[in-house]
Amino acid sequence: MKTLGNKELGFAARGILTALVAIAAPMPFDTAASAMDLTSSSFADGGAIPERNVLRGFGCLGQNISPALVWRAAPDGTKSFAVTMFDPDAPTDSGWWHWLLVNIPADTMSLAEGSQPAGALATRTDFGMEGYGGPCAPEGAPPHRYVVTVFALDVEKLPVEASASGAMVSFLLNSHSLAKATLTGRFGR
Repeated sequence: MKTLGNKELGFAARGILTALVAIAAPMPFDTAASAMDLTSSSFADGGAIPERNVLRGFGCLGQNISPALVWRAAPDGTKSFAVTMFDPDAPTDSGWWHWLLVNIPADTMSLAEGSQPAGALATRTDFGMEGYGGPCAPEGAPPHRYVVTVFALDVEKLPVEASASGAMVSFLLNSHSLAKATLTGRFGR
């Protein structure tokens, strides 16, 4: 094993420091993301998700109605929106996709409960079907977090079909995101 001298260590340390500064430097995306806002009349940020928005199935007795959402302050250049709901606490190695709604027209700034705008596309969730699949944490588990995210996108339509996986849609959303805002609800039983 080769031992580095002081001069070589100095160069290595400067290279690492330069890389860390580049990673930590604020990006334009961060500024835009903090300006966008997402709220819901269905549940408060950090609050409990009501039964009407909970899955009907897997032992849960909800009505499986998607939540009402309102977003503001999308950046200039937004050509469409997307909405997702993701459970990072699911007992899997990769979380659980509950909702992936893409190609929402750029002039849409809200969704009523249970609605899907004309032209929007609901893709496959981890339940294996398209559309909204509400929260349903395992019985006896601590309440799970359900992260709802609205994305402002730089394309009118994502190149996906309804059968696209959550991982593929998420990859494309992050590739085309101008800004995003999140809202987290909780559900347990």
